[in-house]
Amino acid sequence: MTRLYIVLLLCGSALGSRLFLIAVLSVSTGVLINPALAAKVTADLTPAPRRQAAVDTAARLVGRVPPADLSADAASPFNPAGFDLAEPDPTAIAAAQRAGGSTAVAAPMTTRDVLEALAQRLNPSGTMVMGGKPLLLIDRNRFEVGTKFVVTYEQREYELQLVSIDRTTFTLRYRGEEISRPIKPLK
Repeated sequence: MTRLYIVLLLCGSALGSRLFLIAVLSVSTGVLINPALAAKVTADLTPAPRRQAAVDTAARLVGRVPPADLSADAASPFNPAGFDLAEPDPTAIAAAQRAGGSTAVAAPMTTRDVLEALAQRLNPSGTMVMGGKPLLLIDRNRFEVGTKFVVTYEQREYELQLVSIDRTTFTLRYRGEEISRPIKPLK
């Protein structure tokens, strides 16, 4: 502060004395005002014992109870029993029911067998080309390549996908297996 005063006095100008007066007033009011404003500083965090009391109350309210242990023979909803088995043969079940016998089948039906049985039930009446795309005609419905449709057989639903259509054949897919069938127009 003293150096500033000496520099301003040496300048000897009116501007220098005015700047000195402004500097002195701003410093003096800042010193007088600041202690009044900064009288008390409060911390943003509560003391540790009060924080711990809040944590204990929250833990008590949540009341986590560990789940009971499952027994070893409990069924898993993500892997039900018999999920890996092949589907039963729909034609063998139907034949056994007609004969009045048991519906139990000796050997489970493979995916290929199911696909063959389902493909025999579809009877397309022909094909047509519309907009450059081949369409398969079944009853009065038109199906294009890539269509997925559901076939109900022996009170079960199976989802088939139409893979390709030629002039005389069509190809179906069921669970990775494919089969091609001839198109026999109805007479």
